[in-house]
Amino acid sequence: MAATTTPGAVRAAAPAGPGPRPRNRRAAGLRPWLYLLPTGAVLVPLFGYPIYMLGLLSVFDYRQAQVSGGEPARFVGFGNYAALLGDERFWSVLGQTVAFAAALVVSTLAVGAALAVVLTRAGRVPRLLLSVAAMAAWAAPAMTGSTVWMFLFDTDLGLVNQVLGIEGHNWFYDRWSAFGVVGLTVVWHSFPFVMITLYAGIQAIPGSVLEAAALDGASAWHSFWRIIVPMLRPLITIVVIQSIIWDFKIFTQIYVMTNGGGVAGQNSVLNVYAYQTAFGSSEYGLGSAIGVVMTLILLAVTLFYIRALHRSGEDL
Repeated sequence: MAATTTPGAVRAAAPAGPGPRPRNRRAAGLRPWLYLLPTGAVLVPLFGYPIYMLGLLSVFDYRQAQVSGGEPARFVGFGNYAALLGDERFWSVLGQTVAFAAALVVSTLAVGAALAVVLTRAGRVPRLLLSVAAMAAWAAPAMTGSTVWMFLFDTDLGLVNQVLGIEGHNWFYDRWSAFGVVGLTVVWHSFPFVMITLYAGIQAIPGSVLEAAALDGASAWHSFWRIIVPMLRPLITIVVIQSIIWDFKIFTQIYVMTNGGGVAGQNSVLNVYAYQTAFGSSEYGLGSAIGVVMTLILLAVTLFYIRALHRSGEDL
């Protein structure tokens, strides 16, 4: 007689498949966070405590009397923020900061992109010299660079006045010329990052794509705008957002080159305004409120920056 098998025996004899392993999956999910623990242990106290103290001071009436211990700090809640938002000076400085940062971002992107294209067409030696010069500008401290540019535009001994044949012209007296000189300094510090980033992106474009466009009759200008720029759009987005973060919180160049914000504060930006409010007027609570507002604005830009990184496929 033929042997018969029951369904239960078939199920018992079937090999066991790789079933779910919840513990292993949970461990795999926790592993990235474990890798971040050493960095978090350093960065959280380093940045978390100052931000906490900044937010704490912003809700108190904290002046020189409170610093010296003559009077206790008085809790005012959102009083500093209300005073700040109702101050016309704050809105004027905020608008000036946004406009100046926008001009810097556009100028930096234009100079960096143009020099990136030059790098792709230059010979080996000119490319090396341009790269070294750009890296030197990028590596120079902001204080040193500002001092050098101030000397170039000095009223009496400045090279610029001598070349242009202008005697005794003060470039830092007028608001717009002062912003122009400071803008040149900031762009000089910032363009190497844009140049190197975009140059690396251009080098990553397959040469066959550009050769095919040339065979189809596309000029260098059309190839740049129709092929190179669309393929570099993720990199351009990242560079622009990074430049916004840098230029929005500019302080050293403005404070040093315009002697604390120019005549009657005409060249003030938010960072300088916060510094003068906190340490010049001894209104530390109000100055902290300005710092919190700036932090929130930059946080929003940073979140947009991280989103752009994800869209470009970069790992964080």
